[in-house]
Amino acid sequence: PGIFFFPLIERPMLTHGILRNVRLASRGARYFATTSDVDLLVVGGGPGGYVAAIKAAQLGLKVTCVEKRGSLGGTCLNVGCIPSKALLHSSHMYEEAKTSFAHHGITVGNLSYDLGTMMKQKEGAVSGLTRGIEGLFKKNKVTYVKGTGRFVNSSNEVLVDKIDGTQETIKAKNVLIATGSDPTPLPFLPFDEKVIVSSTGALALSKVPKRLVVVGGGVIGLELGSVWRRLGAEVTVVEYL
Repeated sequence: PGIFFFPLIERPMLTHGILRNVRLASRGARYFATTSDVDLLVVGGGPGGYVAAIKAAQLGLKVTCVEKRGSLGGTCLNVGCIPSKALLHSSHMYEEAKTSFAHHGITVGNLSYDLGTMMKQKEGAVSGLTRGIEGLFKKNKVTYVKGTGRFVNSSNEVLVDKIDGTQETIKAKNVLIATGSDPTPLPFLPFDEKVIVSSTGALALSKVPKRLVVVGGGVIGLELGSVWRRLGAEVTVVEYL
């Protein structure tokens, strides 16, 4: 039996230490709903965690995956690559209609966009893919537990505070920690998700800002900067490198 670390680091989303879903602490439990024993417990349902869980199940292990978000796919699928690409596609179509259609003899009158509909399209793309992963779990008999896990008593026993308010203790021969990444604020610019937003907040703005400063010229920063620039924001990118 052992503990395997599988950290997922994505720029500009940095891990607050390697243990995000699992808190190494022993505190008084409210009550236990159930207790289960598995060959492998995967903590984190992102690209590292869910792929490992499915593969282990295919190899004959009894596997449980714990994910606190309530939807599988991790940062990439929920608040990273996939929703960003969805908004990029929608904003690109708008910009093409605005700037390029006339060159092809296509006339568009009274062109406008509906930001709410764009967001619904983005959310639909995300939910469809997360449901697909849940389907793969069911097909491969991976048990999916929605909640936050922490070690208790030993490195092979995890207490899960489930989203529905109950608790479950899981005893595992092996524990795979694949807890992923979280946005990290600058010390002098804490997130309020209104004026100063993380990349997660920038995916869900309720209106197009007049001016937007993107701190960090990595992939997610440039993608989201492009989205809001196409929709009318004046965008400045600040990059240290």
